Amino acid sequence: HVQLVESGGGSVQAGGSLRLSCTASTSTVNSYYMAWFRQAPGKERDVVATIYTSNGNTYYADSVKGRFTIAQDHAKNMMSLQMNSLKSEDTAMYYCAAMFSRAISSIGSVPLTPSDYDYWGQGTQVTVS
Repeated sequence: HVQLVESGGGSVQAGGSLRLSCTASTSTVNSYYMAWFRQAPGKERDVVATIYTSNGNTYYADSVKGRFTIAQDHAKNMMSLQMNSLKSEDTAMYYCAAMFSRAISSIGSVPLTPSDYDYWGQGTQVTVS
């Protein structure tokens, strides 16, 4: 069992910034991928960004490219999501996710679906108005 805890959410005005953090109970070095997903009421949970643990390669959803930055700090068992130039469309519950068991879908491609990840945080709310 791996615990993931998000923090840093809140309410901001459009154009503002927030930095989300995810702290793991075990070494993040042991994961294959870590990712941020978000889900608004009545919507599906969609990927925001992913990071490949071994080399730090990243993926970003088109909607956040150029505005969000995902990063990892293995020494602190942490992952972060720096969100700049926030828009109302970014309003959602943001979840930290980790893949500790290699998902078949991650072979040859970046894992972009919730089912690819086996551990999740409780979520942190981001509201942009």
